[in-house]
Amino acid sequence: MKAKSPFRDLILGTETLVPLLNNKLVKYINFDNAATTPPLKVVMDSINNFAPWYSSIHRGKGYKSLLSTKLYEDSRQLITSFVNASPEKDIVIYVNNTTEAINKLSHRLCQEEKEKCVILSTEMEHHSNDLPWRDKFTLDYIAVNQAGLLSLEDLEGKLIQYQGQVKLVTVTGASNVTGYINPLKEISGLCHQYGARLLVDGAQLVPHEPVDMQKEGIDFLIFSGHKIYAPFGAGVLIGPREFFLQGAPDYPGGGTVQVVTRKEVYWEDPPQKDEGGTPNLMGVIALAEAIKKLQEIGMERIAAYERELTQYTLKYLKEIPGIKLYTDLSVDKRVAIIPFQLDNLSHEDTAEILATKYGIAVRNGCFCAQPYIQKLLQVPAREIKRHIKNPRALHPGLVRISFAMYNQKEEVDYLLEALDTIAKK
Repeated sequence: MKAKSPFRDLILGTETLVPLLNNKLVKYINFDNAATTPPLKVVMDSINNFAPWYSSIHRGKGYKSLLSTKLYEDSRQLITSFVNASPEKDIVIYVNNTTEAINKLSHRLCQEEKEKCVILSTEMEHHSNDLPWRDKFTLDYIAVNQAGLLSLEDLEGKLIQYQGQVKLVTVTGASNVTGYINPLKEISGLCHQYGARLLVDGAQLVPHEPVDMQKEGIDFLIFSGHKIYAPFGAGVLIGPREFFLQGAPDYPGGGTVQVVTRKEVYWEDPPQKDEGGTPNLMGVIALAEAIKKLQEIGMERIAAYERELTQYTLKYLKEIPGIKLYTDLSVDKRVAIIPFQLDNLSHEDTAEILATKYGIAVRNGCFCAQPYIQKLLQVPAREIKRHIKNPRALHPGLVRISFAMYNQKEEVDYLLEALDTIAKK
């Protein structure tokens, strides 16, 4: 019998039974962790234990309010330490998710003459690290090769081309499609050499690998709690305090001001200036508890386990007849994500069969990264036009397996058997 995950008992819901199409109950296997992870048991315990003490923060003088405020503010130090941000230079701003964080930054960047600001994104980004930059700035994209790997040569070429006008380079830490981990230290070196700052979308990187903002030269880091075992709608934006001192918040209102008159507004200092309204205290409590547990386990240990599971899966997956993998197997630096297709079967049908006949959850489609998928699949321009005319039709896409620390080889073997059966029909 294969060894079980040493982390499995830490996760809630791993033994849940779900019905198949034939009404048989089977143990649910979740290979869609890149979308959302299940909660850690300690996270749910922390929510239940704290609930009687829940209260408003920052302005109440009652004991519960003071306690809630302390827990909320102390959590910023925990997160700073977790990703080795600079305690002197950086601040932690709480948001709802990564998408909100990127939008927030897009509203604050280049307060004057936005059209003269150049932003470099990449051809491998999630829509959330592409669309917020459009129609606000001059936006260009760093190229990827046919295997989907980022071109550092193209990055440097574009930094030279724009002659110091690039204010921000924004890249995913790890692709939610191919799993590739981008060489952040090399990227930041190029950015800083040409006077640009680096934003890293860490939604897929932070749950799986240790991240060191200072070592890697990351100026802004963003990630979401629901992908890191804390499903209560909290996300994080980390960046230089001096940057957020400038300009007005994108959500002005309660909690964002020091003084208001009929004619004048004096903003709070960051991070409060950028956390308008009643904060998501429960989300922050959950996120902090998840991070404490991950620190206790050790991110290096988690990364090593997930790498072993991914390599095991790739070794046997490629032997299934009619399967095509859309990730370069020679790339060592990757998170636990594997995209594939089966011959003569759509990505939608593959995912549905796995779910309804085997109780296995995978993700299918474009994973909110349509331009990247179009590049990987070499979708002709005429086909893209057909989908523009009929957006409800099935788009070209892939099937995605994505692991977390609680998944194990026993589950992988069951998936491999299922895919082998499906492929031979």
